[in-house]
Amino acid sequence: MSDSDAGERVPADCPGCNARTAHEVLKPGGHATVRCTECGHTHKIEIERPATTDVDVIVSQEGESYPTSLAANPEETVEVGDEFVVDTEAAIQQVRVTTVELGEERRVEEAQLGDVETVWTRVVDNVGVNVTVHPKDGRHDETRSLKVHVPGDFEFVVGDVERFGDDEFEIEGVQVRDEAEGYRREKFDHEGDMVFAKDVKRVYARDETTTAWSAW
Repeated sequence: MSDSDAGERVPADCPGCNARTAHEVLKPGGHATVRCTECGHTHKIEIERPATTDVDVIVSQEGESYPTSLAANPEETVEVGDEFVVDTEAAIQQVRVTTVELGEERRVEEAQLGDVETVWTRVVDNVGVNVTVHPKDGRHDETRSLKVHVPGDFEFVVGDVERFGDDEFEIEGVQVRDEAEGYRREKFDHEGDMVFAKDVKRVYARDETTTAWSAW
């Protein structure tokens, strides 16, 4: 059992209504003071909380991985693509599930947290996005790669011209990550197509930098 929060609503048996109704928590504590939302009767109850389990979480960011843990209801389900917040040594970060591991390297798309050994994730609140930039004249042997760092909800739109530092390019296509949800296909190349940065596997663009092109 753990303390509740003031203003929270919990189900409880009401001696005024002689029925089980929703109650508003007035004073949190071991024996919380609550008020029935049906008849207004105020009384004390002990609020039961579901048991929790500590789940190992591996967080990946910019090629580095580090462990943390998450206290959760063992009956809750986790699946690839889910997003949640974890507290790591680096910061409080928003992550997305990339792999659910049950043990002995057995990986599944979803499972109850009580059965999970490790949840593998990657940071999605701030991300590094790989961009392949082709020169204006179409010489593919001088294609170059760069990485831009943006918030996870930054929008990459096909046809838009973006500038990052000394680099300026027009977006020609966007490839979507495997675990990203809500997209009709894996690659978008029609003008106006939009993909959020946290869902991007790679951006393909045409160089628009005003300085002379150089492979060096």
